[in-house]
This record gives sequence, structure tokens and C-alpha cells, in this order.
Amino acid sequence: MELPFAESWKIKMVEPIRKSTRAEREQWIKEAHYNVFQLRSEQVYIDLITDSGTGSMTDRQWAGMMMGDESYAGARSFFHMKDMITRLTGFQYVIPTHQGRAAENVLFSYLVKAGDVVPGNSHFDTTKGHIEGRKAIALDCTVDEAKDTQLEVPFKGNVDPKKLEKALQEYGDRIPFIIVTITNNTAGGQPVSMQNLREVRALADRYGKPVVFDSARFAENAYFIKTREEGYAGKTIKEITREMFSLADGMTMSAKKDAIVNMGGFIATNRQDWYEGAKGYCVQFEGYLTYGGMNGRDMEALAIGLDENTEFDNLETRIKQVQYLAKRLDEFGIPYQRPAGGHALFVDATKVLTRVPKEEFPAQTLTIELYLEAGIRGCEIGYILADRDPVTRENRFNGLDLLRLAIPRRVYTNNHMDVIAVALKNVFDRREQITHGVRIAWEAPLMRHFTVQLERL
Repeated sequence: MELPFAESWKIKMVEPIRKSTRAEREQWIKEAHYNVFQLRSEQVYIDLITDSGTGSMTDRQWAGMMMGDESYAGARSFFHMKDMITRLTGFQYVIPTHQGRAAENVLFSYLVKAGDVVPGNSHFDTTKGHIEGRKAIALDCTVDEAKDTQLEVPFKGNVDPKKLEKALQEYGDRIPFIIVTITNNTAGGQPVSMQNLREVRALADRYGKPVVFDSARFAENAYFIKTREEGYAGKTIKEITREMFSLADGMTMSAKKDAIVNMGGFIATNRQDWYEGAKGYCVQFEGYLTYGGMNGRDMEALAIGLDENTEFDNLETRIKQVQYLAKRLDEFGIPYQRPAGGHALFVDATKVLTRVPKEEFPAQTLTIELYLEAGIRGCEIGYILADRDPVTRENRFNGLDLLRLAIPRRVYTNNHMDVIAVALKNVFDRREQITHGVRIAWEAPLMRHFTVQLERL
């Protein structure tokens, strides 16, 4: 008999979590203006708002933190981190930042100007915010298959080459670079194939444009290439990683995801002009070039995390848990972006809350209902996150409206996944009774979902 799958780690420390009552949750979410970002962590039972900075570090990482060099300039911890990044990616120039959005801020301050157009595959919230905040356009060129959540396609995160070439022809000199997000978070944690990365590279070379990878979950993307793409089953994750980055000119990374640290990020490139142009913004916004907003101990943990999490067993344990939750949702007939992504399940709220009009934000409504049901905090990736059109100021309803259940790495057991599935089923079973959603009482002009205040209808 074949042995069942089990985690490739054992538990060394635990943190207690508290169950709350429905009455408590009703009061708390009202005080938070129906925005789960405004809840206190102790008001949450199972926290799936993000997998960013919420994972459990290993014994090697904790040991490495004790070796952190906190020198202001020239810290050896920076060089440990830089050497690991170069080994994995081939990029020689590294600029540390405190997290991924800071890496975008530093690099885009040099590369993006008003009137520019930046094509890519479903820019995530901070990426789009840093582009649109500079009066530029974030142009989505994702394959159309990503819009059909029930379609089973192995690489739904791909860039559509025809859309990209049309953009390159139409906007020409207004395009400073092409950005590819691996994996594609907004489209449901969907991977990008190596073949597609090669197609993007070929178009970029033909039109003389550089390519940047938004690389927060690059290791998960490499896992899907290994398990889904022909010709890669026999390659290691590190070999696939090096091949992926050979097709880019540079990268930004939130290391809070696939490096499994609580805080950290970086820019890496082989272009000296980008390094020279961006490094001044690092000093201005983040800190000196050998810490960039991180402690030495953070950089040590980041280097070790990159090494460990580019090994197959670590990635398989993590992704198998997401797939376990997906199977439980399949049992209950709950629609999500298929196939299951690497870091989260994205429930299709418009297919669940069919009686809630789009103007009342179904995914945010479903997020609230799940919290009220069981104290589970998910995150809306949909119409509120999409912000308003910069020109018309109208809400953008042309994308997907999803409830993201992001699974922190090595934090919850499959028993927690069962609780999540049953809680969601309970909401799903009474979906016909949910006929009204929420409206916006106050919002910020960019990245409004973090601080928006809502009213129930």
C-alpha cells in the first residue's frame, strides 16, 4: 500500500488562537467598517488575509538570525543574501528593500514616468498603484482563459502574446518595460509557463524592450513548471529558477512570500544602468545600499529561506495543502478559480452570491459573511481592489471578483482547512438569502482596499 502524503516538517512551537462568538464578530466587523484589514489579529480565528510575512520560519532561519550583522554599511549579512540571490537568479546587482512594494517604488521611481504604458499579466495591487500613482497606465495582457474560473488550463497566468505585441506596436516608446508576475496573483495564483516566458522574451527582444519579473512567488511558479510543463519533470527547482530568470532583465521581490520571512524584499538585475539609476532612490526611501530597510538578521533569514524554499519537498508540502482545501470545496460544489493555485484558493464570488449586484461588491460581501460565520479572515481580490479608472473615476467592474483564501506557509494543519471548507459551505448553503452587499462610505484614491470604509445595505 502506498503511504499517504505527509508534511515534510514537524511542529516545534505553537501559538494559541481564540474562538469568538457570532455576536462578538458582528460588533467587531461593524467597528472595522466592514473592512477585514481593520480587524485586530486577536479578533480572527483562522487568518487567511495573506501569505505575505505570515509563514513559519525554520530552525535554520532562526539560527541564522542570531548571526545577523547589524553594521550600517557593508554588513556581511547583505553579502550572504546577495550571494544567494545571484546563485538562484544569475543577477549580479542587488538592491535590498524592506518589502516588495518598496522594491517597486525604488525601481519604478527610476523607470516609470507620466504617460508611460506598462504591459503585463494582471498587475497586482501595489504594482498597479505604483504605476498609476505616477500617471502611467498598467495594461493587462493576460490570456483570456483566466477570466473563466471554471476552465481547467495549466498555465492560466500566461501573458497573451497577441495582446502584448499589439501593445508594443501601439505604444512603442511609451513602454519602459514589460512586467510578468510569477505566479499571477490577481488571476488566482496561476502560474506562467516557461514557454510563455520565452515568447515574452522574444517579443521584448524584437521590439527592444526589457522584461521585469514580479517574483514574490517565483519558487511556486517553478514548481508548477516542473509538475505541469513537458520537459521539466527531471529538473530541480533551482535549475528551473535559473532558467526562468535568464529570460528577464531584472526582478522585484517581496521576500515575505517564497523566502518565508516576516519582512524583506529586493531588486536584482544585470543592468548596471538600472542599478546606478535606482540605488539613489534606495538611499532616499529605504536606507543604505547594504541594508535597504532590513535588519541584518532579516537578511540572514531571507538568504536561508531562499535556499530552503527552492527545494521540491518544501514546495510540494505547501501546495498540497492548498490542493487539499480545493478538494474539500469540490465536495461542496463551491466554485473557485481552477485549477487550484500555488498560494491560495480564489472563490468566485459572482458565482456564489448571484443575487448581490456588482455595484454592491459580491466578493467583499462574501469576505464579510465568512468572517461572521467562523472568524475566518480572507481577502477580496476584485472590484474594490481594482480601484477606480484614473480618467473616468468609475469603478472598474471588468475583471474577476474573487474571495482569496491565502494559506500561510507551515502555519495551519489540514484540520484548519476542514474548518474553512465547512464554514464556506455554510455560507454557500444560504447564498440565496444574501441579496444585498455593501457600499463605499470613504475611500483612498489609490489602493483603497486597505483602508476603505464600508456600510452594509
